[in-house]
Amino acid sequence: MPDYLALPLTAIAFPNIDPVALQLGPLAIHWYGLGYVVGILFAWWYAKKLIATPHLWPNDTAPIKPVDIDDFLIWAAAGVVLGGRIGYMLFYDFARYAENPLDALAIWRGGMSFHGGLAGVTIAMILFARRRGFSPWSLFDTIAVGAPVGLGIVRVTNFVNSELWGRPTDVPWAVVFPNGGPFARHPSQLYEAILEGLVLFLVLFVLTHKGLKLKQPGFLAGVFIAGYGLSRIIVEFFREPDAHIGYLAGNWLTMGMVLSVPLVLLGVWAMARARRAA
Repeated sequence: MPDYLALPLTAIAFPNIDPVALQLGPLAIHWYGLGYVVGILFAWWYAKKLIATPHLWPNDTAPIKPVDIDDFLIWAAAGVVLGGRIGYMLFYDFARYAENPLDALAIWRGGMSFHGGLAGVTIAMILFARRRGFSPWSLFDTIAVGAPVGLGIVRVTNFVNSELWGRPTDVPWAVVFPNGGPFARHPSQLYEAILEGLVLFLVLFVLTHKGLKLKQPGFLAGVFIAGYGLSRIIVEFFREPDAHIGYLAGNWLTMGMVLSVPLVLLGVWAMARARRAA
C-alpha cells in the first residue's frame, strides 16, 4: 500500500477559510472574484508606472499614453473574464455547460481557464492597439510584466476554495483538503502561486528595470508566455487532473500540459522575433 494512503503525521490540516470574503445581504463577494479584481487593478497601476518611466522605452518615449491604459482597463477585464470562462467551458467541461448553459454565469464557483483568458485579453489588446494606432507588441509587454501578480493571487484563492488540489503525497507540507478525500495532497495551487506569480514577476521585473527593459517590443511578453507555460507544465506533475478528464496518456499527460506546450513555443518565437527586429 502506498505510504500516502496512510495519513502522514506531518500532514497539514486545511485552514478553514470562508471562500466568501464579504456577505452583503443576498450578494456574496468571494475571495476568488476579488483575486481577479486585485490582479487587474495591479496590472493597470503598474502599466501606468512603466509608461511614466521614459528611459525604459525605445528613444526614451513610451508609444502608449496613460489615458490609453485607463481606457483599456474595461477591455482587459472583459477579455480575461469572457475568454477565461469560454476557454474553461470549451477545453475542460463542455458537456456540463452544454447541458446547463446558465452555469456559465456562475463564475464565483470557479471554472476559469488561463489559456482562454490569455486568448481573450490578447484579442482585446490587438483590437485596442489598432484602434489607438500603436503596436500591439508594446501593449503586450506593458500588460504582461504586471500580470503574474494577479495569477499568483488567484492561485491562492484556488487554495482557499479547496479546488485544483494536487496528487496524493507524503511530503511534510502535504495538505488534507476537505473535499479531496482522506488523502494528504500536494498544495499545487500554492506551487503555481509561487512559480507563475512570485518567480515570474521577479524575472520580468529584473528584465524590465535592469535588463533589456521595454526596448525590444514583444520580448517581455514572450518571456511571460513561455514562463507561464513552463511553470504550468512543471506543476501539472503534482496537480490532480480534472476528474471528468483524467490523464490523456499514461499517468502523467494532462490537458494543462497539452495547452501549455504551444505557449512555450509561442513565447520562444516572440522573444526571437523581438531580438531580430531590434
